[in-house]
Amino acid sequence: MAANNESGMTVKWINKISNVPKEMWNELALPLNTPFLEWEWLYLLEESGSIRPETGWEPCHLTVWNENTLAAAAPLYIKTHSEGEFVFDYVWAQVAGQLSIPYYPKLVGMSPVTPVPGYRFLLAPAQDEAGLTEFMLREIDGFCRRRGLSGVHFLYTDPLWQERIVSYGYIPWLHQVFEWPNPGYASFEDYLGSFKKNQRRNIRRERKKITEQGVSIRGHEGPDIDSSLFEKMYEFYLGTNDKFGPWGCRYLTRHFFTRLPDVFGRRVVLMAAYAQANPREPLGMAMFFRKNDSLYGRYWGSAVELDSLHFNTCYYAPIEWAIQNGIRRFDPGIGSEHKVRRGFRALGNYSLHRFSNNIMSMLMRGNIGRINSMEQENIDGLNAVLPMHGRVD
Repeated sequence: MAANNESGMTVKWINKISNVPKEMWNELALPLNTPFLEWEWLYLLEESGSIRPETGWEPCHLTVWNENTLAAAAPLYIKTHSEGEFVFDYVWAQVAGQLSIPYYPKLVGMSPVTPVPGYRFLLAPAQDEAGLTEFMLREIDGFCRRRGLSGVHFLYTDPLWQERIVSYGYIPWLHQVFEWPNPGYASFEDYLGSFKKNQRRNIRRERKKITEQGVSIRGHEGPDIDSSLFEKMYEFYLGTNDKFGPWGCRYLTRHFFTRLPDVFGRRVVLMAAYAQANPREPLGMAMFFRKNDSLYGRYWGSAVELDSLHFNTCYYAPIEWAIQNGIRRFDPGIGSEHKVRRGFRALGNYSLHRFSNNIMSMLMRGNIGRINSMEQENIDGLNAVLPMHGRVD
């Protein structure tokens, strides 16, 4: 604990989100676009045993207090590896190793194992944003020195927040993500009308294949979701991670899924595929989270391999649901260039990096311009082949 003598603010570093009252934390988190910095999500990751020091994620959240009122907070984690981050900074770790410079442990700011843009400091509206942000960054630098950490990395950042933090000496690294924008489609057919003829025909064919195989997809929302579906979702989650082997991201426990409906169920949307012969047992399922007019795709899995099952469960069914429910943007998750063929555009998102070691800072600064240019070319290349009418900005 440390006090800022100028403002009277008190700093507390906490190792459990449960040490902060839910109502106080959410007063800062609920106004944000992302649901993944809300107290319930972070609490469930920790309480379920998914995110803990034994898995390489040591919670060390920065909180700033004005007497007994939470003025600001930052979810932070000491990491002993780079798994579950999805910025793939292994090349920097290798460079550090070749120079005998320690890369781990490091400090990471993100919603753990949740590669969704939106990370930022949580600030009460009445606070001096610039002054408090600078104060928090100084506290983080001091924490890194005291704990012998190699540096701090903010991942999947909120775009407006990222622009401010760069001015404090953080190095921006560009990464490609996907988004489906809804300009106001009236129906799924209206959405199909935005495609060029050939791909519009392909999507109709993929939708038809599901019906021809005797499968239907139903959406389940919030408190109406049967608790047994969360247990099934956990099984699908395990199966999907097993398929990817060492590239999987298997952190979430069974307890995470079974507690999800009680702790954060109001945000959940499930798309479940059923065979006509057994309409109660899902063949496959995809889990999404909704906040305001945004939808976020997170996990998927299936018990069988069926033609076009993945595309329908993860893209077409949720897009149809999104149009019907006033969703204006859908983040389907990272990776998989086949998303472009379904109307998802590529966007850029930045991670921010600050190293304690001057050599690592100089190496990253000296090369990041070229790296970011190459990534921007990749983003532009993906959008150039969008099979839709008109131009994507």
